[in-house]
Amino acid sequence: MSQWLVLGIAMAAVCGVVLLITVLKERRISEDHDPTETPDVIEYLTMMVGVVYAIVLGLAIAGVWEARSAAEDTVRTEAQALHEVSARARAYPAPVRDRIRSDVTAYASYVVHKEWPVMAERGQLTARGTELLAKVRSDVTDYHPANDFEGQSYQPLVDQVGAVDAARSARADAADSTLPGVVWFGLITGGAISIGVVFTLQIRRSARELLLAGLFSALIAFLLFLVWDFDAPFSRGISASADPFLDLFPHL
Repeated sequence: MSQWLVLGIAMAAVCGVVLLITVLKERRISEDHDPTETPDVIEYLTMMVGVVYAIVLGLAIAGVWEARSAAEDTVRTEAQALHEVSARARAYPAPVRDRIRSDVTAYASYVVHKEWPVMAERGQLTARGTELLAKVRSDVTDYHPANDFEGQSYQPLVDQVGAVDAARSARADAADSTLPGVVWFGLITGGAISIGVVFTLQIRRSARELLLAGLFSALIAFLLFLVWDFDAPFSRGISASADPFLDLFPHL
């Protein structure tokens, strides 16, 4: 099922529940009830609940967006460092250069076509990808430069392989959800409370009040969906992609 379809169903369900409760609540109110008798302190508390929840929700959205941006930067760093290894290997003899570039291509191809779906589904990397990167490292580190020109290229190549390894580890850390369960409990509970306190303001069945209550509930549902979607940078609808690998290795 499409995630956008799930979002639409969730928003419609929340709006339906809120409107249903409002209508049922209205039927239980006596005709002589005066909605203007709502104490001022309730209006103040309702406003404060909304403000506090808006701050918490905004911080959650900012946090997951920052984590997604960091995941994209990690992928870009890994692809760029891997490309540098392939490009700087030109200083080495043809057999060594070709072996390094072949193993670099094999690793990049595996990441894009094999490891990426596994990472998106399970939130973890594969042992095969680690083995392919270790092979690239051994290709670079096991070669003994034959002259000063090759020696000047050796350490930068080793550093770039280290950058690939570090970026891969960072990608593994970013593959799983970033928000702990207790934060989700607070966000969902806070959303329910924020919607619930609306009923303390004596909503009537006028079209304007019902529309505003439904829109407010739909907005809360949409923002929570947004946090959930950004929470796993590689596995949900608006996710980080492997485009940096494809841009630098177009033959893949």
